Amino acid sequence: MPSGDIPTLLEARNLECDRSMTTESTHVKRPAHVPLWRRPFRIIRDNRRAYLIINVAAYGLALIGFAIGLLFPHLNAAQVAGLEEDGTGELVRWLVNIPPLFALTILGVNVFRLSLLTIVLPSLIVPFAGLAFFGYWAVETGITLVPASAEGWVALIPHSLTFAIELQAYILLLLGAYLLGKYWLLPRTVGAKNRRQGYLRGLQRIGLLVLPALALLIIGAVWEAYSLRYFVHPLSQMLL
Repeated sequence: MPSGDIPTLLEARNLECDRSMTTESTHVKRPAHVPLWRRPFRIIRDNRRAYLIINVAAYGLALIGFAIGLLFPHLNAAQVAGLEEDGTGELVRWLVNIPPLFALTILGVNVFRLSLLTIVLPSLIVPFAGLAFFGYWAVETGITLVPASAEGWVALIPHSLTFAIELQAYILLLLGAYLLGKYWLLPRTVGAKNRRQGYLRGLQRIGLLVLPALALLIIGAVWEAYSLRYFVHPLSQMLL
């Protein structure tokens, strides 16, 4: 082979290698962008142990409250009397005949009083405070749910589904409050440089979990309003 052809062959081979490398680089998969609606589910999957523990605690405390209400009826009577004294009972009896307004009222109470004031805001000030406040609310609500009449037990059938849906929404917020406290106190667990950065990443987790929580609260409010208006009476006629 003539010596003059050697550089030409080397250049051709190098050019072919460059093309091969370029072709391979174009086939390298870039990290897929996770859609916004899937991010909350990813948070749940990555923290499934904490999520399951919070589920057991939330439903367990509510059941403990229900058992306390059954064993000590005077506690339930005191809760019901308190609702009558502050006008809540009368308001509910009036709103139940207007399901759209009733659903909107339920949603407002669940979003602002329970989600925001009971879980989220306390956790923004003191780590894990929202979990403690919610635990007290769960026991107290379990006591209140104990029916005082046969009609009340019938109403509990559709209302049990309402409570399960709404409680799941609160559990998502409780998970966010837990992660906020964890990242705030232990920022290295999330790869943050300091507590300020960990706090901000915890806020991001809460912000993402708010999306499915709000959807569940809307579903729960609509179901509660319309089930109490249209299902309880037919069920009472069938079962009593």
